[in-house]
Amino acid sequence: MLNQTIADFVIPATGGVTFKLSAARGKLLVIYFYPKDDTPGCTTESQQFRDLYTDFKKADCEVIGISRDSIESHEKFKTKFSLPFALLADSDETVCEQFGVMKLKNLYGKQVRGIERSTFVLDRDGILRGEWRGVKVDGHAQEILQFVQSLTT
Repeated sequence: MLNQTIADFVIPATGGVTFKLSAARGKLLVIYFYPKDDTPGCTTESQQFRDLYTDFKKADCEVIGISRDSIESHEKFKTKFSLPFALLADSDETVCEQFGVMKLKNLYGKQVRGIERSTFVLDRDGILRGEWRGVKVDGHAQEILQFVQSLTT
């Protein structure tokens, strides 16, 4: 997928809108996939992107988060933690499958399908320029910001 144009997709987003990937062209775009709203790791990751959001905007970059949670869940999560960016609801896993982030994971000794925490950066033309899979939360948003800034210099 790296250095390839990402196929367009359309899914529901917070704020009562529909997100269309092709409409995001012209700016850099960070897409981070996370397992579940309002869980410790996902909350920390989202807060770190929130705290650096102004810096992403200065780099002419938008940030979006995607999980399988409902729009209602996303709205509560976004409000609770004052997230300034859209959260997208991929309830049918279409976009998750497109990016290959659905994995079998061990949860309390059982195999379950879930989202592998992953982040992707697209350039202004919708071409994938960076991908991180199996992300560790601490410092990740800062790493992504530095990568984004390197694309603007």
